[in-house]
Order: sequence, then C-alpha cells, then structure tokens
Amino acid sequence: MESKQLKLEKKDYMKTALRSYFLQNAFNYNSYQGVSYLYVILPALKKIYKDDPEKLRETASANIEFYNTNPQMLPFITSMQLAMYDNGEDIEDARSIKMALMGPLSGIGDSIAQFGIAPLLSTIFAGLALDGLGFAPMGFWLSMVISMLIIKIMMGYLGFKLGTSVIETLSDKISKISAAANIVGVTVISGLATTFVKANIAISYSSKVESGEEQVVALQDILDKIMPKLLPVILTIVVFYLIKKKNWSTYKLLILLFLIGILSSVLGILA
Repeated sequence: MESKQLKLEKKDYMKTALRSYFLQNAFNYNSYQGVSYLYVILPALKKIYKDDPEKLRETASANIEFYNTNPQMLPFITSMQLAMYDNGEDIEDARSIKMALMGPLSGIGDSIAQFGIAPLLSTIFAGLALDGLGFAPMGFWLSMVISMLIIKIMMGYLGFKLGTSVIETLSDKISKISAAANIVGVTVISGLATTFVKANIAISYSSKVESGEEQVVALQDILDKIMPKLLPVILTIVVFYLIKKKNWSTYKLLILLFLIGILSSVLGILA
C-alpha cells in the first residue's frame, strides 16, 4: 500500500494548539466560536491545500459555522480534523467528527477546568491567602495559566498521535471519560459547598428542667445532629436552581443573597 505524503508536521499541530487561545476572540451569538475556529486552523489549512486554492476555499467555507466547545479541549479536535484533511479524508467526514467531538469534549473540559482544577487551586491559594501569604492571588493566576497551557499542549499532541485510525475506539470511551470527570467535578463542588458556604441559624429557646435549672437549646445544634452542614447544602442547591433553571444573573443573585443575609441577621434568624 502506497503511503501518502503528509504535509503537516508535529510543529504545525502544536502551533495550531497554541492558536486555540484566540478561540473566543470573534465570539458572536450567530456562530459562537465558528469564525475563530477557522482562524485557529487556517495556517494549517493553507499548508495542506497550498497547491489547491479551490479546495482551500471550500474547506475554509465549511468551517465557518456554529461551534461551541471548551477552549482547553479544542486542540484535540483541531488536531484530529487536520489529520483527516492531511490524509485526504472527505470534508464532510471531517466535519462530522468535528461536530461529534464538540459536545462530549465540552463536558469533559468544563468538568476538568472549571469544576476540577479551578476550584481545587482556588481552595489551596485561598487558604494560603487567609494565612497571610501575599503571593497567593498571583500564585493562583500563574497556576491556572500553566495548567491550562499544559492541557492544551497535551490535547494537541494526543489528537496528533491518534489521527484518524482510532476514532471509533475513542468515541466509545468518551462517554466513560465524561462520566468520570463529572463525578470528580461534583465531588469537588460538594466539598467546597460544605467548606466555604457559611449559614448558621441563631434561633434558640430555653426551658427549665426538673431541677429548676434553665437549659438553652440552639436550633443549629439540633440541625447538626440530624445532618452536619445541612443549611449550606440547601443554600447551594437553591443558588444552583436559580442559575440553572431560572437563568438568574450573578448580579441578581448577589443582591438576593445580600438581602437575605442582612434581613435575617437583623431579625436574628441567621448568625
């Protein structure tokens, strides 16, 4: 079997991976990341179709469409798609793979970056900041930048190595990877909710025991015996519901929480 002369080298895939930082630059509500997606892969396309301007135009036009995925996972998608183009695969076949990877990798990327690494690092550096370490905010920023860069490079390299030969195998495993990443994300968020959300009931009542002594019973102590951290969990669920189901904005939510906090404190409901 005659081997095809490939035009892209490993460095072309890595350059495309780094160009994924521009994915959000041309974001709009018509095509979302579609225009920027073409900008990310355009230099590699020009190299592949250097001697075929008509094919370049056709391929570029096919990639200006709605697209919305996680920026950290984008290099994996672009590498897979470019490998297909470089191997002479059909434009429509490459488009199908590109669109099929959009949703699953969005879930994996969001779970890892937004609900895994970001909360983990913020927890670590927030604790250091509370201990008086002035470098903590900058340390958090640097850690996020470096970790996201490593993910982009790894995804670009993985997409380059896999090419088109194991697409079917990968598709079978994406659902399992996404499910595992979601479990990690939910575990981290649950830990943060019970650790950082503070809500304690200030209501208590007193009664006289048989000996005549007055005994004070705090409602918060009773709740803690039923289920520790119950109130922070309920508050977190309510906030999640308002954002997810009612599409509340952050500003609207903050105003509500401020009002609840101030009024309940004045009325002696919350401590």
